[in-house]
Amino acid sequence: MAVKRVDRTEPARLSREFGWVAALGVILVLAGLVGLVYTGVATLTSMFLFGWLLLIGGVVGLLHAVQARGSNFFWLGVVVAALNIAAGVVVIARPEAAAAALTMFAALLFLTGGVFRLVGSLVVRGPQFGWTLVQGAFGLLLGILVLASWPSSSKYVIGCFFSLALLFDGLGLVATGFGGRKIVGMVAERQEKPTAPTESE
Repeated sequence: MAVKRVDRTEPARLSREFGWVAALGVILVLAGLVGLVYTGVATLTSMFLFGWLLLIGGVVGLLHAVQARGSNFFWLGVVVAALNIAAGVVVIARPEAAAAALTMFAALLFLTGGVFRLVGSLVVRGPQFGWTLVQGAFGLLLGILVLASWPSSSKYVIGCFFSLALLFDGLGLVATGFGGRKIVGMVAERQEKPTAPTESE
């Protein structure tokens, strides 16, 4: 009976890759927890990151527009790139003012979203009536609370959201990494088990 050799390099490589995913998740979780403690620093950090993303995106868009000069979308690309560059410079130069503006925008989104969900749930009364009603009330209350303490709320609202995003993304990566390692281990263990010989063997 011929013995089938099992290649152990592929499961080991996959296990290492899932391990790196889990390690990245742990880093993001720690960053999110630190950000929740120091929300002011997290707000400024998120504003600087946002500003640099706008600036880099504007420069890249401008380069693409220059390469596509002569096309119908050349001037549109130049205008959009210039707006991104200008917005990035303003956000980097005035992160506190940018945070205040974004906090106001977020509060208005919460207010309008909460009102629409409340009205929609009361008018439609679908199968998700209770859940939609709770979501609308929560969004409306959150928008009112943020606006009531604005502009002082701009010092921690953006940082809190940014930190929560890091925390939940990190938890997702940790779950994916450990779950992937477990699945790879189970598959590798199953492949190493000897198969029963058939009658012809």
